[in-house]
Amino acid sequence: MNVSLFITCLADAVYPSSVGRSTVELLERLGCNVSFPKKQTCCGQPAFNSGFHKEAQTVARHMITTFEEEEWVVTPSGSCATMIHEYPKLFPEDDVWREKAEKLAAKTYELTQFIVDVLEIEDVGATFHGSVTYHSSCHMTRLLGVKEAPFRLLKHVSGLTLTELPYKEHCCGFGGTFSVKMMPISEQMVDEKVQHIEETGASCLVGSDLGCLMNIGGRIERTGKPVEVRHIAEILNSREETVS
Repeated sequence: MNVSLFITCLADAVYPSSVGRSTVELLERLGCNVSFPKKQTCCGQPAFNSGFHKEAQTVARHMITTFEEEEWVVTPSGSCATMIHEYPKLFPEDDVWREKAEKLAAKTYELTQFIVDVLEIEDVGATFHGSVTYHSSCHMTRLLGVKEAPFRLLKHVSGLTLTELPYKEHCCGFGGTFSVKMMPISEQMVDEKVQHIEETGASCLVGSDLGCLMNIGGRIERTGKPVEVRHIAEILNSREETVS
């Protein structure tokens, strides 16, 4: 199966050696041939969420063209996968581009969604000794509709103890530009999220969206909490790791 990796801005610029590499290695281990179109850019979500739809439309055209000939498109981000699924809405009066956008959306998947729904795999052969809790990000659950795939995969990781996060679907306060425009409210929201993480007693927080993980992880680090933060690709690609 030929898979094209949509790396996303945060994975490419901030977490390439951890999340980017883990995603590629995991997909290859599951039998996929992974390619990386070098012309890919930001998905346009910051512009779209800020109301700059013409600018987002320009980005969408570029991304559609970049991935047009690919068989499958997989991304380690529920949020960015959601944005690609929003592309058809950017072309309400342009039948040609709307059709192209629909074709791209139909073959674009968030990583765990692809593994469970397309590859039909729930046990990826991972080993991770430690207690973890999982944060369900807003875009991935509410808009993309991916809720169970991450949990199905984590439950099959050898050595991993999964504890449900209280209010797991509550926003962490990141929300893209929200955390910049509404900083005091965002800070209170992430503090509440960190409190719930502590309540689980887990030594590691896992998630599928790097924006959320960067926000929560930053707050955890600044407050000195003894909790590691990992993207789910790192856990699923782990073979013999221990977190205490």
